[in-house]
Amino acid sequence: MNDPTKVDVVVIDPGHGGKDPGNLGTGRFKTTEKHVALNVSKLLGKYIKDAFPDVKVIYTREDDRFIELKERCEIANKAKADVFISIHCNANDNHDPHGTETFVMGLHKTDANLKTAQRENASILLEEGHELKYEGFDPKDPESIILLSLRQNAHMMQSSELAGMIEKQFKERVGRNARGVKQAGFLVISYTTMPAVLVELGFLTNDKEEDFLQKEQGQDYMASAIYRAFKEYKAGIEGTDVALEPVKVDSTGGKEGDGGKGGDGGKGSPVAVKPNDNGVRFKVQIAVSRKRIKCEPKNFNGLEDVVEYEGGGMFKYVVGNESTPDAAGKVKELCRQKGYDGAFIVAFQDGNRIELEKAVTLAKQ
Repeated sequence: MNDPTKVDVVVIDPGHGGKDPGNLGTGRFKTTEKHVALNVSKLLGKYIKDAFPDVKVIYTREDDRFIELKERCEIANKAKADVFISIHCNANDNHDPHGTETFVMGLHKTDANLKTAQRENASILLEEGHELKYEGFDPKDPESIILLSLRQNAHMMQSSELAGMIEKQFKERVGRNARGVKQAGFLVISYTTMPAVLVELGFLTNDKEEDFLQKEQGQDYMASAIYRAFKEYKAGIEGTDVALEPVKVDSTGGKEGDGGKGGDGGKGSPVAVKPNDNGVRFKVQIAVSRKRIKCEPKNFNGLEDVVEYEGGGMFKYVVGNESTPDAAGKVKELCRQKGYDGAFIVAFQDGNRIELEKAVTLAKQ
């Protein structure tokens, strides 16, 4: 069994392939969804391997071949992957829509999300005996999508965290129109047993977006953005178990990076809390920095009571101090309203960082 506090195996899934081209864009180029997805996937894998030689990168396909959707899930499950990232490109009959979307398993909330799921799931129609393999699932039937969406996903929180980080990178680093994290029923991420996301790089049916995505530079930018999100996610999961130390607000006007030193080096005494019996607390991580940032509201978009802790050689900043993940979820929404689109929930026990799934189990007890 893999160590839940490590991210050592990642499966990258280039959508479509072979006899399944995916969407064909505007038709102005020979480039199709399957080609863009493969190119970006291989660039992403190279970025990860160059930065983390010890991380095992597995592709569901490395060339232009057709791989069944369930086989893609089985590749990830057999490898005991820590993360599954499926890469796709969007399409729409209307050529105006543009921008990125990153999906996690869940119930679609809009017709657009439903149509996206139907389009990506339609690949199974090219598989022999798909009715038996997928228990009668019909990609054209909205009710089938709803039933699929209700499959229990024990990794929803972590999947959503990674998805938020990816969308944030697309927006802030590549300047794309990040349409946000969405939920829908996708076969390719419904049978996986690890955190999983499906990334729509943009709409090939939009002229400008197709121009960007079919070029090497555009593909490299998108792969780099996903890599940076993966790197941030990995750092968050593998954060060193260091006791939380609140940083005192310094009224002396210290600058960012000096730790807000005010007599005690900005570290103060432990946070006074009323922990549940097992000492589990849920917080929301909003920022990671190589340099210390003084914990004043003005430095965090007005958020108060920001706390610093160290992990993975980085300074990390969290808010909230909740006894349940649901309460922490409300804090996370507040953080996202304040502009922290990539905010995600982290867990601690007696002041030490622990794996989120373990914390949820302990909280239920």
